[in-house]
Amino acid sequence: MAQSQTDKIDTQNALVIESLEVDFSGFKAVDGFKLKVDDGELRVILGANGAGKTTLMDLISGKTKSTAGSVSLNGVDITNWEEHKIARAGIGRKFQIPSVFKELSVLQNLLIGESSDYSVFSNIMRSVNKGYSNRIAEIISLIELEHRLNEPASNLSHGETQWLEIGMLLVQDPHIILLDEPTAGMTAQETLKTADIINRLKGQHTLIVVEHDMGFVRAIAETITVMHLGQWLAEGSVSEIEKDPKVIEAYLGSGGIGHA
Repeated sequence: MAQSQTDKIDTQNALVIESLEVDFSGFKAVDGFKLKVDDGELRVILGANGAGKTTLMDLISGKTKSTAGSVSLNGVDITNWEEHKIARAGIGRKFQIPSVFKELSVLQNLLIGESSDYSVFSNIMRSVNKGYSNRIAEIISLIELEHRLNEPASNLSHGETQWLEIGMLLVQDPHIILLDEPTAGMTAQETLKTADIINRLKGQHTLIVVEHDMGFVRAIAETITVMHLGQWLAEGSVSEIEKDPKVIEAYLGSGGIGHA
């Protein structure tokens, strides 16, 4: 069991998780997990498949309700709030499988992401009548889909679809962005570009990236928190994590942390 965290919540902490658990009929997928993420920080949650990473994202975003512990956003306890309320409070999440409107254009998808009116028709009309904001222009440049704006999203490659969904998340301007294995299924070239996009977002948002690809982690990581069997195992820089005896022992059977 990870040690409990008793430190007072600092105003610089964007997200604080204390002794968080979820029990599925006797199986603790997340077991006493702790985490503090500073405002504007990029934090990587690293662990093998089955470590509890996605379940942790489910607990933070409200998709799954915890059975113990707490989650605080900017000093406000949001434990077990409904998903939509957590999203409105400033936590945005990108899932492993991208969810875009494939029949609509790239631009129309971004406009839907930006608008508080989720009527598809009204957003299509807005795209025809009003153009798009400077914010969307910046995001289009970031995800480098300028040449695909008027094409249906169904024409995009897997990597381009992932970048579009990141763009749709960014236009909502969440305070904290949760990215769950953002490079899953990508080519090596697409993975490099995704690392570049994430690195360019550092400091603009608080980013929590769940990943098991150590090569990608090395390209983006500042601080890594390692999960193992639902528990907090270790925390530190890439070099510290790779040398940590607890991490080496936990991942020895899978060939070390580099294969996690």
